[in-house]
This record gives sequence, structure tokens and C-alpha cells, in this order.
Amino acid sequence: MSRISGGDKLLNELGYKLGQTLGEGSYSKVRVATSAKYKGPLAIKVVDRRRAPPDFVHKFLPRELSILRVIRHPNIVRVFEFIEVCNGKLYIVMEAASTDLLQLVQRLGKLPCVPEARDIFGQIVGAVRYLHDRNLVHRDLKCENVLLTSDGRRAKLTDFGFGKEACGYPDLSTTYCGSAAYASPEVLLGIPYDAKKYDIWSLGVVLYVMVTGCMPFDDTHIHSMPRRQKKGVLYPDGLPPLPEPCKTLIAQLLQFSPASRPGVGQVAKNSGDSLG
Repeated sequence: MSRISGGDKLLNELGYKLGQTLGEGSYSKVRVATSAKYKGPLAIKVVDRRRAPPDFVHKFLPRELSILRVIRHPNIVRVFEFIEVCNGKLYIVMEAASTDLLQLVQRLGKLPCVPEARDIFGQIVGAVRYLHDRNLVHRDLKCENVLLTSDGRRAKLTDFGFGKEACGYPDLSTTYCGSAAYASPEVLLGIPYDAKKYDIWSLGVVLYVMVTGCMPFDDTHIHSMPRRQKKGVLYPDGLPPLPEPCKTLIAQLLQFSPASRPGVGQVAKNSGDSLG
């Protein structure tokens, strides 16, 4: 008979039924759950503060929790409840999705610009605009962090582990965060950066991946990535030509100089025109 941990027992008493583990890190895991209290499938993120590094416990986790408590947007994963347990564990109860954007792209090879890429990208941009308008940044935008409903139509941004409050230039960030494949040149170079413009770059990578099924820049040698990023984006051989407005939008988002990248309000307008 399997031993039920104190946390699981508490969750059972609170009406949650825990299912399989969806994903696991060194000090957190995400499990499927159901509850009579909330409709639809749930995911519960379990964070073990005792195993986590001090930087995470004292800096990144409090930021993530403070953001999750204040945001509410149809294209951002909704958090229903935070449950603190005295053994150092924290349970974050949120809505679950059936797949993510990376899995969808891998399954289909790539997405047609219209309507799929346009519709999903427009929703992601809407979520980022909502954040930036409140001087919040994500700093880890990537296909895996865009969850999708079972019909593949509704996108929901998740994972605010690197989120923070940032007002944009001249309020600069210095923490290297996110994934190298989605990281902007200034982040890779270790230069203090405008976190909002970092999000814009990552949006460009997400859009490129959606419409080509490939990464725009090879991240096997991170030190040489900025040099390739400076040359501009290339498209895979044999790929059917993309509509020019879509390529133009990607080029605008992937500008080497952060100052040359548009703000998210402009991206919302441009993506409507370019992918529409």
C-alpha cells in the first residue's frame, strides 16, 4: 500500500483528488487533480521550499506568487487557490490544459499562418500586453509555456517563475533567465536589459517556431548565438514561402537592437495586420 504524504492527505481533506504527475523539477512537480469545488481538470503545482535554493525561495517564488495573486486574463492560466503546509510545501491549484503549443507544433509540423498561428499568437500577445500594461514581465516566453485547451483554440500563458515588476527602460534587469533558444542577444551577452523588450524578442521566436516548426537560432553553442542573431533570421530550405507580412513581423520582433523592437501595443496591431 502506498504511503500518503501529509500534504496529499490535507488535499484529500480539502476535496482534491490527485492524479498522475505531469512534470517534475528538482524542487517542484505538477500533478493532475480534480475537485468538486472547481469545474474542469486542475493542475496542482507542488513546491518544496526545503529543497529549493535560497535565491528561489526568497526572490523568485515571492515574485511569482505576488503576480499570480493579482493577474486575471482569459489567456493567462487561472490560479484558484494557494495552500501552505507547515512542512515547507506550497500547493498552487490552477486550471489544467490538455496540451501546449510545442506539442501542437511537433504534432502538426508547423501551423498555417491563417487562421491557426494568427489566432493563437494574437491571444499570446493579448496576455503579454495585459502584463506589460501593468508593468509586469514574463521573461520566459516559449512554446512550452503556452498551454492550449483541448480544441486547440484557446491559448493560456503559464509559468511566472521568472516574472517580475518592471517598468521598461530605464528600469533594467540583470538576471539571466529564460531558455537560451528564446533569449535575446542582450540577455545572452549579459548586458543589463529592458525586460519588456526581452519579452518582445521571445514572442518573435515563438511566432517563428509556430510557422516554420524550427528554432530560428541554433542554441548548441550559446556563446556564438548573438553573432548569428545579429545577421538576422533565415528560413529553412524547402519551406513553402511564408506570407511577406508574416516574415516582416518576425523580423521586427527579432531586431538585434532592443530599442528597434516594437512595444507590445504595436505588436498587437501589427500581428492583426500581418497575420490577418
